[in-house]
Amino acid sequence: MTWDTWLAFFLACWLISLSPGAGAIASMSSGLNFGFRRGYWNAIGLQLALVLQIAVVAAGVGALLAASELAFALIKWFGVLYLLYLGWKQWIAPPSALATEPVDLRRGRPLALVLRGFVVNASNPKAIVFILAVLPQFLDTSRPLLAQYLLMTLTMVAVDLVVMAGYTGLAARVLKLLREPGQQRLLNRVFGGLFGVAASLLATLKQAAH
Repeated sequence: MTWDTWLAFFLACWLISLSPGAGAIASMSSGLNFGFRRGYWNAIGLQLALVLQIAVVAAGVGALLAASELAFALIKWFGVLYLLYLGWKQWIAPPSALATEPVDLRRGRPLALVLRGFVVNASNPKAIVFILAVLPQFLDTSRPLLAQYLLMTLTMVAVDLVVMAGYTGLAARVLKLLREPGQQRLLNRVFGGLFGVAASLLATLKQAAH
């Protein structure tokens, strides 16, 4: 991969990561509920799923998944149901008592947040199709592919970690400004609604013609 090609891919990664999606909503929700330091574990889960998706595409399995209507539908509807579940949990979440520690840490164990982020990203078949469509455009087939896939994986993960840190930190900062239970309840319902919107958008996703 040449420097110019990598730079174009690097810029594309920023555009992809900054575009609002289920991962961004999950990151903001985690920052809102658990603060930045604990909520950022969600972003680690998002990246683990991203690495898995790139590996699937690199192994050639992505093409099979993209072509299989049943696999596409199963992954999609699992993702829809999971996003709706997250939205419902956020909607009914009680206002948190803001103190030095904004949340009960037992509610946000790192492993649970990593798993949550992983499921959010892994259950989106659009990601597999998108990676399958985009990554090959930047590959130089005359050079070793493994090294190029590793470089692109590191680039995508690094950029997404920075962007999700921004989303998580923004929500965590907003949390500190909310002192009234009514304000916190309203924000919980806004995020619950956003999860519902993400689920609705995922439900309308259609498999690419093949």
